[in-house]
Amino acid sequence: MKLDVLSTSLPGVHLVRSPRFADHRGFFCETYARPDFLAAGLENVFVQDNQSSSLLSGTIRGLHFQIPPFAQAKLVRVLRGRILDVVVDLRRSSSAYGRHVAIELSAESGDQLFVPAGFAHGFCTLVDNTEVFYKVDAVYSAPHDRGLSWADPVLNVDWPVSESNAVLSDKDKALPLLNALPPYFE
Repeated sequence: MKLDVLSTSLPGVHLVRSPRFADHRGFFCETYARPDFLAAGLENVFVQDNQSSSLLSGTIRGLHFQIPPFAQAKLVRVLRGRILDVVVDLRRSSSAYGRHVAIELSAESGDQLFVPAGFAHGFCTLVDNTEVFYKVDAVYSAPHDRGLSWADPVLNVDWPVSESNAVLSDKDKALPLLNALPPYFE
């Protein structure tokens, strides 16, 4: 398999495209083959798979991250529907600190987004009944689970839903602003 790994405006965050082989039945693609990812310079060892299902368009999940020693890199893809995927650089020493990238991912495109540790990640569903699947390279650890307010005006994310219409968990409604975060990632 020949991966197409495209850089984004944030260092280390990559759009990953795997070739699809289509015929009258549909298509086939390899979404993850470790040797191909290694050849592309993506050396993370994934240890857990996660899947979310969001019933309504305008559902926001995030912006989430885990702090060391359970900081996670993620490989995100959409199984059904479409999302606006948002990644925020939380590395204080980075020239991109506090900046974000927003990329539409869909089941139709099959594109994946690689998010290294040190970034907050979240998404907004663009259609009803959206399913998102992602691999992580560290297991979930509740004591190390953190987040950042999706609606922080400093981030200047152009979300496709208003605050009053966003579907959020109680946890995500209470996440802090960027300037209130300790320096988790130097």
